[in-house]
Amino acid sequence: MEDKLIFLIDDEEILTKLVFHWVSERWGYQMKVFRDAESFFSFNDAEPDLILLDIMLPGINGIEILKRIKEKNSDIPVVMLSAQGSVETAIETLKLGAFDYLPKPIDLPKLEVTIKNAIKNYDLARELKSLLEEKQRTYSFDNIIAIDNKMEEVFRLMQKVLNTSVNVIIYGESGTGKELISRAIHFNSERKGKPFVVVNCASIPRDLLESELFGHEKGAFTGAHIRKIGKFELADGGTIFLDEIGELELSLQAKLLRILQDKTFERVGGTESIKTDARIISATNRELKKAVDEKLFREDLYYRLSTYPITVPPLRTRKGDILLLAESFTKKFAEESKIPVPTLSKQIIQILLEYPWPGNIRELENSLQRAVIVAEENQIQVKDLPLAMQSFASDQMGSNVTLPDYEQSNEILPFELIKERAIRNALKSTNGNIVEASKKLKLGRATIYRLISKYKIDAAQ
Repeated sequence: MEDKLIFLIDDEEILTKLVFHWVSERWGYQMKVFRDAESFFSFNDAEPDLILLDIMLPGINGIEILKRIKEKNSDIPVVMLSAQGSVETAIETLKLGAFDYLPKPIDLPKLEVTIKNAIKNYDLARELKSLLEEKQRTYSFDNIIAIDNKMEEVFRLMQKVLNTSVNVIIYGESGTGKELISRAIHFNSERKGKPFVVVNCASIPRDLLESELFGHEKGAFTGAHIRKIGKFELADGGTIFLDEIGELELSLQAKLLRILQDKTFERVGGTESIKTDARIISATNRELKKAVDEKLFREDLYYRLSTYPITVPPLRTRKGDILLLAESFTKKFAEESKIPVPTLSKQIIQILLEYPWPGNIRELENSLQRAVIVAEENQIQVKDLPLAMQSFASDQMGSNVTLPDYEQSNEILPFELIKERAIRNALKSTNGNIVEASKKLKLGRATIYRLISKYKIDAAQ
């Protein structure tokens, strides 16, 4: 309690001495007393954790002081003190944001409980505010790493839709950062103080997804022992992010359509109509129009969701961002592992720029996390990359890239990769002579030709 500071603004000398004795000397809080509004407003040395404020003061009264306090800091708790005991006055102060109202003479046990509760609530409010500010910094547009001009249109569309209630759908391959973009929209919008709720429609079993989205009543089905609040109810006033929306089955699509139309739903097994003001941002890596044509997705829902589409380009088309992201991930994982930040060799830079990145940013991040951990001599080499990238490097760059000897390695390699390397090695050692290579490998020439075609090998390399 020693670090908690309480201000008392009251002109009654006897009361201020009594409160100071109990609050400071008996309960252990720091305390400063002000006799009027002028002395209070001229004090700028510290900010209190709680203000005890008398209503009847000389000059500016307590109601006006309360208004000014709340204009400056709406979170700080103010407990009003008054000898009038008027219910109307108490209600007015509470409407203006006072934490509580205590009549005089002061009930000391009640004052002690009120102080504890007010400071506890203020601490929680500050902690939540700090967490929210941290999330806003984390998901600010500045923290979405992109300089490639293909992302300019994405940022432009995000900015325009921030403070609207328009439904947004984000198209893009897996791993392109669709959830990051949805979070940036939420935490930079007017809804930032409300919940951001994520539902992956592909990862939740279909028989549980309805309950997950809409909740259920007790006894709605076997195992429903208590009422469950669904994600749409939790997201009220905020944003619900429906990832992989294309995987939603038709029966749930109908229920989602109703929410989009009138913002109401019922829990599973319930009859009560529940309203929700959750904004819907959805995402998919599928072509929803094709799913509509194939009768796998409702056409009316498609048009409702697609009011404001944003398409995120795949990483392979954003060459300008690849090295920027690589440097960011390398630094991040090195700091987490408390090791020096490794450099990227010229071969690595070439591979990063040429690799097709089927897993997009997520694959780049995972690849570099592994590479940072296993890298030696503070430089990432080809041998530190995942096997798929090593194979790509061997295929694209030939003998310029050195790969680890799988016979000397403890790593278990996929059999397909071993076969491919065996074919490449045989062709290299026979200078591309397929007859000699087939003899050495004890394989028929037809098999050699088939594998050359399968692995896209240049026999003359």
